[in-house]
Amino acid sequence: MHKLLRGFLLIGFSLYAQNPTLTTQEFPQKEYAKQKVEIATMVAKEISQTLPQKIDAYTVLTKVVNDGAMLVYTFEINSGAKSDEAIIKEDHSRMQKAVTTGVCQSSRKFLAAGINTKYIYISSKSKKELFIFDITQDKCNGILQ
Repeated sequence: MHKLLRGFLLIGFSLYAQNPTLTTQEFPQKEYAKQKVEIATMVAKEISQTLPQKIDAYTVLTKVVNDGAMLVYTFEINSGAKSDEAIIKEDHSRMQKAVTTGVCQSSRKFLAAGINTKYIYISSKSKKELFIFDITQDKCNGILQ
């Protein structure tokens, strides 16, 4: 058994010595970019099958699509009697911090692989855009340390 293993190791080392470029080749950038888009497309399709999805008492996830290698999530916010302007003014920074922290924690592997995320929040009453948060690995660097 040991002689057989030693034989495989010797063959492996001799092949490596003859062609060391086999271990140093990089994955072609074009293929890497294509793979990221394919992953984002599959994730968007999979999540879309479960929509709409109630997130909390005020928020419903209504749509997930990919824009290239970016996942774009659209949420509707039911703010009750609160106006769109009041939501934008009073809730923007709190929402941005909470969403960014949450995405940085839950989507760490996607972000590290270059699959970024965009969260769009719209009013369920007026359909007006309230917030857009683009979340990339760079935005997470200071949060998760």
